[in-house]
Amino acid sequence: MSVLLNVHELRHSFSHRSLFEGLTFSINSGEKIALIGQNGAGKSTLLKIIAGMMEPDSGRVSRSRGLKVGYLPQSPVFPKGLTVREAVYGGISADSVNPDDWEIVGAAEEVMSRLELSDYADMKVEALSGGWRKKVALAHELAKNPDLLLLDEPTNHLDVESILWLEDWVNNSPIAILIISHDRSFLQGTGKRVIEVDRRNPNGILSVDGTYEDFLIVKAEYIEAQLSRQASLQNVLRRETEWLGQGAKARTTKQKARIDRAGDLGDEVGRLREVTRTQKVRLEFDVLERLPKKLATLDKVTKKYGDRTLFSNFSLNVTPQTRLGLIGLNGVGKSTLIKLIVGDEKPTIGTVEISDRLVISYFEQGRDTLDPKISVMRTVCPSGETVEFQGRKMHVRSYLDRFLFSGTQIDVEVSKLSGGEQARLLLARQMLTPSNMLILDEPTNDLDLQTLTVLEDCLAEFPGAVILVTHDRSFMDEVCNQILAVPEMVNFADIDQWEKWFIKERKKGNKAGAIPLVSTASAPVVKTESPKKKLSYKEQIEFDKMEGLIFEKEEKLHALEKISGSDQVLSNSVELMKVTDQMGVIQKEIEKLYARWTELENKTK
Repeated sequence: MSVLLNVHELRHSFSHRSLFEGLTFSINSGEKIALIGQNGAGKSTLLKIIAGMMEPDSGRVSRSRGLKVGYLPQSPVFPKGLTVREAVYGGISADSVNPDDWEIVGAAEEVMSRLELSDYADMKVEALSGGWRKKVALAHELAKNPDLLLLDEPTNHLDVESILWLEDWVNNSPIAILIISHDRSFLQGTGKRVIEVDRRNPNGILSVDGTYEDFLIVKAEYIEAQLSRQASLQNVLRRETEWLGQGAKARTTKQKARIDRAGDLGDEVGRLREVTRTQKVRLEFDVLERLPKKLATLDKVTKKYGDRTLFSNFSLNVTPQTRLGLIGLNGVGKSTLIKLIVGDEKPTIGTVEISDRLVISYFEQGRDTLDPKISVMRTVCPSGETVEFQGRKMHVRSYLDRFLFSGTQIDVEVSKLSGGEQARLLLARQMLTPSNMLILDEPTNDLDLQTLTVLEDCLAEFPGAVILVTHDRSFMDEVCNQILAVPEMVNFADIDQWEKWFIKERKKGNKAGAIPLVSTASAPVVKTESPKKKLSYKEQIEFDKMEGLIFEKEEKLHALEKISGSDQVLSNSVELMKVTDQMGVIQKEIEKLYARWTELENKTK
């Protein structure tokens, strides 16, 4: 096993805040390394420095001669209009390789074949689902034939089926791979070495050969050892402090050395306190006092859009004890099912009864309700300086301290926060609203491992119902007592039971094991049969044009999504707000069109 890359004494700061310093480690050929750390520790920055996209403040990265590095960002973006083949070939030209070189082109075609992209090489990338776009981005990097591949949160926004595919691919790949992830199941399944970036570790890192579970054992032992040493030194320091307090009059060399030793002990105890200090978010959802026995009841519900049936003859009771996890491919109906449960949509067949005392608290995946231009403080406290939490007034600074926002951060614009900090801010705002049902749509994205554990405990203690959509298998297993596979509507007691079913279905070739090629956001609407003549002349014209109009609106929405993720827009809060507003307007137009389409469709039956 040869050394591919050495990182030596690396230091970097951001906005006068030190991210890391003194980082030193190496990466060997074929290694599978998990890179972990709290939000704001500088993991993504470190990846960009290793990739050569950024320069550190000091230190160096030494690469072996001819080392080729691939880098897959969290949200890959391709220019609009590219086919899959053109996007993959872009990886070749990125290394200044002649695309007419048949040997190189042949290697790129082989990559597409390995990733099952060959049959779709002439399709537009924007027509693919998120999971398949990730595959294209991966093929783009693999076309460079890298020796080292860097993956930044590769599981974010992927459905669980796609994550299982990626996990299998990483384990069978011969190249070295460095992965940033907060998905504990994915970390456990892929990492054979774990590096934790934390300024409290010696030289800023803790490297452990083994799985993520092995790392947790070593980390616990390290903290225990530091606590023991801290207790011992505190006793010595106490005795030395008592001696100094006696005011010895003689000024001998021996006494001066003892005074110096007491000072050194004080410094060492202070360092150990910092190492062993655990700063956790304090999460607690506010619940309404009176909980109805039933919050929502679905009885033999069928939901259709045109000729497309999402699910049929499905029944569900949602009570305060419900801990329901929804799992399935993106776009198969999870969001629609939630809308039925809360009354935002009507079933095509069947009945939905909702308690008149139902109050929902919602965590949205896209964070669209966060205004990037306003401060952290004004996000949770639009006016004044106090918030009401669990029936009592609290100063907003004290409240935000529960979510690890320092005094200097509360006046910072939301756009300047990291993804994990924005997720914590959403939780802070959500917890100000008393409710009896929590709906959490991908709450784990960008949250660090420590915060995920606290959130799990918080949800376990919540007396109301919890409905969860997440790709994080460990998180779902800890929180939920019922897992529902959508659209098959098969119930499971835990993730292990679901995985066994999923693997069995995949071997049988059933749709549960297939990653959808075309995303619901960009796919043409399924064609309907010629409507029966129950529509007026104007309605018939409207109905005939509806499919194309919906497709056109969804194409515009998809294009804006791409624009909103570009570096140019993300760095301009005014432009980001403008694009976000446009996306909101178009999304509402699409929802109205679907509602009208369903209305006209029903007239033809």
